[in-house]
Amino acid sequence: MMVAVRMSVFRRYILLQVPGWALTGVVAIALASWAGLDWRIALGLWLAYVAKDFVLYPFLRRAYETDVAAGAAALVGKTGIATEDLNPTGYIRIRGELWRAELAPGYRPVRAGAPVRVISAHGLTLTVTPEPRC
Repeated sequence: MMVAVRMSVFRRYILLQVPGWALTGVVAIALASWAGLDWRIALGLWLAYVAKDFVLYPFLRRAYETDVAAGAAALVGKTGIATEDLNPTGYIRIRGELWRAELAPGYRPVRAGAPVRVISAHGLTLTVTPEPRC
């Protein structure tokens, strides 16, 4: 039986940087050995390359996260506006985008312009319920 191991985002990021660090280290050693570059300069260049990855991590962290909802799934729980009557399917506008939507079973048709809440996503179709007006 296989057990799923959940790595931290930082650890995953570091493990994916190691091959680049190793290749850069080989190039730095080659420059120091064959091109006559002072070993301190070669080491400094390699350290600068490694440091660059640590500086960029805060900006790239989200790209390495695995449990982030994307696409239609990211819209669950959000509210939108029906752009046409939903009886039981139609289109809604949410976050400035037009999405195909269908009413959850048991709800009456929704008029265009009425607010709706996304309760689930199946492919590119959102399942919605009417949202009471405040």
